[in-house]
Amino acid sequence: MSEETTIYLSIGSNLGNRFLNIQKAIFQFNTSSSTVDQVSLVYENPAVGFAGEDFLNACFSIRTSLSAEELLELITKIEHRFGRERSSDGKQISRTIDLDILYYGKAIIATDSLVIPHPRMTERNFVLKPLADIAPQFYHPSLKKDTRNLLQECKDISPLTKYSHKLYPFRKALFNQLQFLAIEGNIGAGKTTLTKMIADDFNGKLVLERFADNAFLPKFYEDQQRYAFPLEMSFLADRYQQFTDDTSQFDLFKKFMVSDYDIFKSLIFAKVTLQKEEFELYKKVFNFMYKEVKKPDIYVYLYQSTERLLSNIKRRGRDYEQGITADYLDKINRGYLDFIKGHPQQTTLLIDLGNLDFVANKTDYEYILESIETKLIEILP
Repeated sequence: MSEETTIYLSIGSNLGNRFLNIQKAIFQFNTSSSTVDQVSLVYENPAVGFAGEDFLNACFSIRTSLSAEELLELITKIEHRFGRERSSDGKQISRTIDLDILYYGKAIIATDSLVIPHPRMTERNFVLKPLADIAPQFYHPSLKKDTRNLLQECKDISPLTKYSHKLYPFRKALFNQLQFLAIEGNIGAGKTTLTKMIADDFNGKLVLERFADNAFLPKFYEDQQRYAFPLEMSFLADRYQQFTDDTSQFDLFKKFMVSDYDIFKSLIFAKVTLQKEEFELYKKVFNFMYKEVKKPDIYVYLYQSTERLLSNIKRRGRDYEQGITADYLDKINRGYLDFIKGHPQQTTLLIDLGNLDFVANKTDYEYILESIETKLIEILP
């Protein structure tokens, strides 16, 4: 294995969701051959050298076994992935993402495609200020001055404002800012499978609904009218007890909780299955309990078509589920969507699974993780 080198890079954006662009681009440097080490604070400043929207700028360091030329190739691919367009005449223009290598270890490199240290870094306070956050004592190999001295001597007096949001070096560090993530969905949507995958990948405390042991469930699918009320009351009691126990117990070795249900599902299913009078009684009991339970930071709803749900239910082969009808699943879907619309204050992420197969296809799983990641970046301070 090649020896790793510490590299310092600058990153900026003044198009689109600037902060999101920067955060997601930084994550791209966590590969089999590189790892993000440190990230600076984020600073906002006017565009320099051309008329454009204000930039957000930051610096970060990586440890990598890539050569300087290989790193430049990776940077070009990442910029292209984020829609970076370069002007044909070489003029400065606005950009979704802008990446520059400042230092490649202590190397001095001068080729047709690459000059390191970056030749204009000492003229830019929007580069030196964030660089001083993570490498204040790193010496410029040619000028023999550290970052703090270079910043003090910099003649750039353009305004620089500290930005409110914080960057994270890798996705796991971002997910660890969660306290509670709820993954919801209709019967057969795959919520339990996804919950387990996320818990495994991000060291989350797994909170799973224990429904298989409910004695009323098989009877309900045989005679819904007779067993609906005892089933829903039984579910509510079990969910409330389990949910309060699981969400109140701190796990020293887990960073956050991820659950395959939110207790509000009790009301959604009850509204579909119960008669009007039964539902009104049930709702009074539910509302009393719901006030006391922990609410998720992000509520993810996995939407799937009824046709796919029925196919999934048939494939997993639970005998007591085989009598579930398309009409029943449609009502449950509508109930979830009504709940989401009726709670605008809740941070909700609706993911249309469509033809996605996040178990068999890594790209599909990555799409779901990126969707959650984007929502999480939006809500974090």
